Amino acid sequence: MKKKIIASLKDKQDWEAFTKSMGDISVKVSDLPKQGHESNIVPKLDLHGLSLSEANKEVEKFILKSFKKGIKKILIVTGKGLHSKSYDNPYVSEKFSILKNAVPDYIYKDKNLATKISKIVPASIEDGGAGAINVFLKKK
Repeated sequence: MKKKIIASLKDKQDWEAFTKSMGDISVKVSDLPKQGHESNIVPKLDLHGLSLSEANKEVEKFILKSFKKGIKKILIVTGKGLHSKSYDNPYVSEKFSILKNAVPDYIYKDKNLATKISKIVPASIEDGGAGAINVFLKKK
C-alpha cells in the first residue's frame, strides 16, 4: 500500500497561483461538434461481400473522393471475416480475416493514398469494433 502524501498549505497555494496564471484554457469552438450539423456525419464505406481486389479499388476511390472534399475522418467497414469463404482455400486460415488485415496494409503501401492519410485506428464498438477502421485524412 502506498503511503498517502498530504499536500501542504504552501503547495496548495502554489498550485492555485499556477492555475490562475495560466488563464482560460477552454476548448476551441471549432473543435466542438455542432449539433445536427452535416460535418458530424462520418462517411462510411462497407466492404462486405467484396473480393480483395474489388475492396482495394473501392477503398482507393473512397479515400481520394473524401480527401478532395476535405473530410477529416472516414469509416471503412471490413467485417470480421466470419462469413468469408476461406474454408474453400486450404492455404488460408478460417480465423484470418482477409479484408480486415489487408485493407490497412494496402492503404499504407499505396504511395498515393499514404500521402493523404494521417493515421488508421480500429473503430469504436459503436462503429463496428474489430470489423471496422477509422481513417484520418490529412488536410489538402
